[in-house]
Amino acid sequence: MSGMETASWAEYGVYAALLVFARGMDFLSTWIASPRLELEANPIARRMGWKWGAAVNAVLCLVAAFWPLPAIIIATTSLLVASRNLQSAWLMRTLGEAGYRCQMRAHLMQVSAGLFLSCLLGQAALVAAVGAGLVWFSGWLLVPFAVGVGMIAYALAVTIYTWLAFWRLRRPAPAAPARIADPGPAPDLSHEHTDAR
Repeated sequence: MSGMETASWAEYGVYAALLVFARGMDFLSTWIASPRLELEANPIARRMGWKWGAAVNAVLCLVAAFWPLPAIIIATTSLLVASRNLQSAWLMRTLGEAGYRCQMRAHLMQVSAGLFLSCLLGQAALVAAVGAGLVWFSGWLLVPFAVGVGMIAYALAVTIYTWLAFWRLRRPAPAAPARIADPGPAPDLSHEHTDAR
């Protein structure tokens, strides 16, 4: 496997195009699902926003394309993330980001953390098992090895970011500050007098 050797210029163009497509699909699927990034599970991506996120990813694509192994790993992980985003993007877009969050919070408040974690780990473990199989039987061939590692990286990312989102949504919504009712203007007592009898 020669994945860490620098790609030729012809290969560089192929890997750069692959990375731009894969990262672009991740961006597009995220935008369809959460245009204001309110539902973005990755706190770093949420903080960077679209403009800085696009700039950082453009640099990532241009740099990673020099090395075939990381280029294929990143592309695999990105395409799997985009696929996962598109699975629920229609519902997120239909309900709106706030509506989807409220609905998910209502459901997550009813489920036990153990059941949720078991299902999450089961899903991630099955994807990682396929990736591990590809790595094991790759014979150190670049593409199956890198795709397998990309699948394992995807399974780890899904586990970490979904678990973070789970706890973020399970936190109680911040209570609105209590407002003291305005009693209105003070009564004018200047015309009152005491009747001493």
